Amino acid sequence: MSRKDTSTGARNRTKGAGKRAVRSPEGLRGRLTPARIAGLVIVVLTLVFIFENTRQVRIRLLIPEVTMPLYLALPATWVLGGLCGGYLFRRRTG
Repeated sequence: MSRKDTSTGARNRTKGAGKRAVRSPEGLRGRLTPARIAGLVIVVLTLVFIFENTRQVRIRLLIPEVTMPLYLALPATWVLGGLCGGYLFRRRTG
């Protein structure tokens, strides 16, 4: 009679035992998906936007006047415009 191999049995199985990481033969090419490339492009464009718009601008908010970097003023305006648009064009229920 031969010995039974119990190392693969349910009782002796440990988490992750016997598993090896499978590497893609493509290397870096397999990691560069279209979504990751688009994400990298957005990050690079965001960094270019920030470094090109570092000068201070004065913004008048009804009565107070605020000085802030242009790279913060433009996204703040975009967010406020989106909130106003969302409020005006929301679906009315009831």
